[in-house]
Amino acid sequence: MASQLVSRLREAIVSGQLEAGSKINLDNARKRFQVSLSPLREALARLISDGLVEFEDNRGYRVAPLSLANLAEVTSLREEMETYALREAMTVGTVEWEGNVMRILHRLNRTERDAARPETLQQWEDIHREFHLTLISGCGKPQLLSFCSILLNLNDRYRRTFLRATSGDRNVNTEHSEIAQGAIARDMDYACNRLREHIHRTGTNLQKHLSEKGIG
Repeated sequence: MASQLVSRLREAIVSGQLEAGSKINLDNARKRFQVSLSPLREALARLISDGLVEFEDNRGYRVAPLSLANLAEVTSLREEMETYALREAMTVGTVEWEGNVMRILHRLNRTERDAARPETLQQWEDIHREFHLTLISGCGKPQLLSFCSILLNLNDRYRRTFLRATSGDRNVNTEHSEIAQGAIARDMDYACNRLREHIHRTGTNLQKHLSEKGIG
């Protein structure tokens, strides 16, 4: 139950249902998610460690705010950690890992995303997240994968705000295909450079979007 509650709360935060910077009223949250206070507090504690929730003495819980500085840090860390994990995956990854990468790439490229249809955005984002995690899953380093997963959660909050306003401004399908094909070909420099550029360009687009919305 605790793990399911964490997932539900995380999705509510990442999707913007619980707005950035907003106070989390425990009684309202307990009723909304139909749980008692004990598992709710446990779930919130786990989300604090993931950087999605903050706790202040005498003020309680609130959703972590969005900021340009936080986005820049998350983007920079993703560039370093995911490219390192991808290089490790290309070093030790199995044939099964290669097959998993190509399968999730096919699903991602066949999944529609349309800003006018919010349900398509959530489905695309779920598969997009799975693609990035599958890409590095062959590295054989559980702690590294856990850290990369946390960074993806933090990054996805910013991506969702961007995608609600636009379906995207570049051919991400081509970028994902280049990264995946370079990975299974074990072309380390090519795949890692494409991944780094992909993450960096996304971060730049999101920085511009936040600035236009007046978020500093």
